[in-house]
Amino acid sequence: MYSRIFYFFLLGLILFAPSACRVSYSFTGASISATVKTVSIPNIPNNAPLVVPTLSRTITDALRDYFTSQTNLVLVDRNGDLNLEGSITQYVVQPVAIQGNETAAMNRLTITVSMKFSNKTDPKQNWDTPVQFSRYLDYTSSLQLSSVQESLIAGITEQLVQDIFNKAVVNW
Repeated sequence: MYSRIFYFFLLGLILFAPSACRVSYSFTGASISATVKTVSIPNIPNNAPLVVPTLSRTITDALRDYFTSQTNLVLVDRNGDLNLEGSITQYVVQPVAIQGNETAAMNRLTITVSMKFSNKTDPKQNWDTPVQFSRYLDYTSSLQLSSVQESLIAGITEQLVQDIFNKAVVNW
């Protein structure tokens, strides 16, 4: 008799427990409410003093691609359940490893973006003030920036997108 009761209890637990969960998880560590269905990421303008013409499109596309590939969210033009907007505020090259003859052995490319995040379904997760995300990569000064710029931008963009994604939807 007790085995029948235990069997029905266990069966009920197995059938009804998954439907009680309201948060979905992914292998990226993102925890997004099941009520969140869409994300909007408008074009991220380049407001840095030094402008690389393709940088705005590169960062915008990378963010959109990452959110749609790592979550089940649908990308919409505006008014998404989640909304990320911002601008590129810095693109700068600086010498970092100065040698004895006062020349740089290494240069550093730094890109900074300022982002705002809003969550229509859970406003407590909103970033009330813009958050600055900054990443850099170093390269040898014997190379011209133009010869390594594309690969540096790709590497920095990947890091920035991961940082923004983590801050927005990975609640560790």
